[in-house]
Amino acid sequence: MGVLLAVLFPGGAADLAAQQDSTLAASNRPIVTAGADGFTVRSADGRWRVRLAGYFQVDSRWYPADQAGTLVDGLLIRRARPMVEGTLSRYFDFRIMPDFGSGQPTLYEAWVEARLDPALSIRAGKFKPPIGLERLQSATDLRFIERGFPTNLAPNRDVGVQLAGELARGVVNYQAGIFNGVPDLGFGDVDANDAKELAARIFVVPFAGRGSRAPLDLGVGIALSTGVETGTAAAPLTSALRTPGQATFFRYRTGVSAAATVVADGRRRRVYPQAYLYRGSFGLLAERSDNRHVVRRDTMLGSFHHSGWQVAGSIFLTGERASFRGVAPRRPLDLKAGTFGAVEVAVRVQQTGVDEAAFAGFADPASQAQRARSWGIGVNWYFARQIRLMVDYERTSFRGGSATGDRPAETFVATRLQFAY
Repeated sequence: MGVLLAVLFPGGAADLAAQQDSTLAASNRPIVTAGADGFTVRSADGRWRVRLAGYFQVDSRWYPADQAGTLVDGLLIRRARPMVEGTLSRYFDFRIMPDFGSGQPTLYEAWVEARLDPALSIRAGKFKPPIGLERLQSATDLRFIERGFPTNLAPNRDVGVQLAGELARGVVNYQAGIFNGVPDLGFGDVDANDAKELAARIFVVPFAGRGSRAPLDLGVGIALSTGVETGTAAAPLTSALRTPGQATFFRYRTGVSAAATVVADGRRRRVYPQAYLYRGSFGLLAERSDNRHVVRRDTMLGSFHHSGWQVAGSIFLTGERASFRGVAPRRPLDLKAGTFGAVEVAVRVQQTGVDEAAFAGFADPASQAQRARSWGIGVNWYFARQIRLMVDYERTSFRGGSATGDRPAETFVATRLQFAY
């Protein structure tokens, strides 16, 4: 044996051991990558991974028909969200994402998830409850600068525990969880009362198992939530409805005394039928929200129905394949090569409103509108997958909301420059 080692490795057995150690060290060396999906460090066996990513959006908002001067034209950092996410020991994922946009720093997401099987994962922490379709879509993938009316009636982020999974090779997706419970558009880190909220969603993607051979990307589902909320004068936990320009057009009465303030005081139920369809360059998203809740003003109780719906379509004029997730231009911006990215046009119609009965003592008809109806058009220019310029025009009309009749219509023009990595 010694003669063989001497022939093959003139340096002796010590050189052989050194080469083996070097090979072993190389096989265990972490792999570092940087690209469109962020900066990633992962172990050689793939069991451990950390990714640094994030996005920020610089918006402008303009209200050319605001004769009363109540809305402010201006620029803002709409979102600025660095993100750290990864995998620990193959089966455990995590994400931490703060937000520094809109001048209100907050911890937007912080969760851990155990992926036990494609059919079962368990997530705990602060994240999006499984309710609104457009809310579940990443803010970097929206076709319009602001989400539609149904999102007015869905929670933003909440703390909870959720079971989720995929069945039948991804054809059936489900989520079900228990959450602290937050008001519509709300997010929070601690609960305001002992009651909890249950939320569940089932979403069917009929052609998921066919991969690239699928004739279209179709998804249809429904989401439900129910929970009891008990507000206070300091934290009413009631709904407020916003326009596309983010102006509040409906809220319940508030006053200097607790007896004059409307607060949540009973069960709230949400029902969200939802669907999307993508075929070639064309995309369509539709959803409806029905929200029923109980409120109290002093000794008066009321049970009211809030609703909203939207239908939004889009098409790539440059031929890209549309998707619910991110879209990469076929020919990213390259001035030397004479390519200019991708161009998409989007249109949307939507409506939202509240029960007329809510104005019998719970809301002021002289200042709060009962219904809002909107239509809009947007143009999105994708320089690259990570960089996009958006321009929107939306027109919203109202029923009620003024002492003399209807609130004046809102004309909203907005732009966004988005960077994601």
